[in-house]
Amino acid sequence: MIESGHIAQGEMVREFENAFAAGIGVNAAAAVSSGTAAVHLTLLGMDIGAGDEVIMPSFVCSALLNAVHYTGATPVPADIHPHTYNLDPADVKKRITVRTRAIIVPHLFGLPADLDALLRLNVPIIEDCAQAVGSTYKNRSVGVFGHAAIFSFYATKVMTTGEGGIIVSGSKTLIDRVRNLRQYDNCEEYKIRYNYKMTDIQAALGLSQLEHLEDFIRCRRKIAERYYLAFKGCGLQLPHRDPGHIYFRFVIESATNAVTWIQAAAAKKITCSQPVHKPLHRLLKFEGYPHTDHAWQQSISVPIYPSLTEKELERIIDGVVNLAEGRKGAQ
Repeated sequence: MIESGHIAQGEMVREFENAFAAGIGVNAAAAVSSGTAAVHLTLLGMDIGAGDEVIMPSFVCSALLNAVHYTGATPVPADIHPHTYNLDPADVKKRITVRTRAIIVPHLFGLPADLDALLRLNVPIIEDCAQAVGSTYKNRSVGVFGHAAIFSFYATKVMTTGEGGIIVSGSKTLIDRVRNLRQYDNCEEYKIRYNYKMTDIQAALGLSQLEHLEDFIRCRRKIAERYYLAFKGCGLQLPHRDPGHIYFRFVIESATNAVTWIQAAAAKKITCSQPVHKPLHRLLKFEGYPHTDHAWQQSISVPIYPSLTEKELERIIDGVVNLAEGRKGAQ
């Protein structure tokens, strides 16, 4: 690909878009520079802007908040289900108004959301599959159920292009609009557009990663099964089981405050983290999100990436079990 002399957006990007769309089972895809860019352009492609409202979970990173604000629309955080950490359809329903134009539905940590219940709300859905490439809902790939879906290929994601993202949709009209908006120059008429292109270098890496995606997911699920077996009976809330879960993160919940637990794990040379840095409602200084607050305060992400060695896995398992048993005994 380097020898071709073409490293910007070109034929390799088109090949990646076609391969990805075919793998998901949609008509078309548009590759862009990041997952955030994907959300931004999807919203613009749906003509969402000032005066509109977009519902999303509070228990996510701030990328969704930023993308909605870029358009001039109003973000409306909603609470989560206490066991799945995905959007709670009942709470979403209470927040729908005449100004609601879309619901952004992340499949958080690789676990498919309750799409049937959310689709019954009759508001266009944008599936956020940034953490869920390869995940399935009722034996179909996530990303095919909403009006559109976005994926992220950041360095830490299940598959990566270093940076990058993609929008998929059954609507060719939407994808055509996104393609028009991602390139700021060489257009017949002027309107605000963006430099959101993916490069052929990134696309070439993406094609290579696609070939190994099933192996990546198989490895994550294998590690998850070992964790389920090892942590059973330790007094921890373990991830909700679902056949479509790909375990981008393995998130446990302890009765101990997450920060304290993570610090104790670090002393054992185990790098755990809070899966969400700070919920959106706290960034916006809103109240009334009890399940999100609880998850933020108690949830812990345990390492699950495919490159973990057997020795590292054993150390993680021993450390988590010892911490859990120790905390349980201290209560």
